Amino acid sequence: MGRFNYDGSVKVDFDDRVLAHLQVVITQKLRRGEPFPFTWRNEPSLGDGRTTVWLHPNASLVYKYNGSRQPALNRAWLEALTQAANSTGGLHIVPEPEGVTAGEVLTG
Repeated sequence: MGRFNYDGSVKVDFDDRVLAHLQVVITQKLRRGEPFPFTWRNEPSLGDGRTTVWLHPNASLVYKYNGSRQPALNRAWLEALTQAANSTGGLHIVPEPEGVTAGEVLTG
């Protein structure tokens, strides 16, 4: 499990593979100067609600990975996450597309 830290006060755990995909999408949006909301479901121990943060180019973001190897990135999943980030609802985790057409890409 990796950890996403936002402005030093919000910390949430994601699987390293999920976190790697989120990092690419968030970086692309912020590199273009496009602020947007990012929403995720909280763990049941936190009330099973959801949290939304406003991501902007000046936000302090830290991605801490548990594993040392960079996960393979799924191009189709990156596109689906980017589409969510570009929507009025903002970025949220969508299911990873399955199958050969997913277009795996190795990075690192």
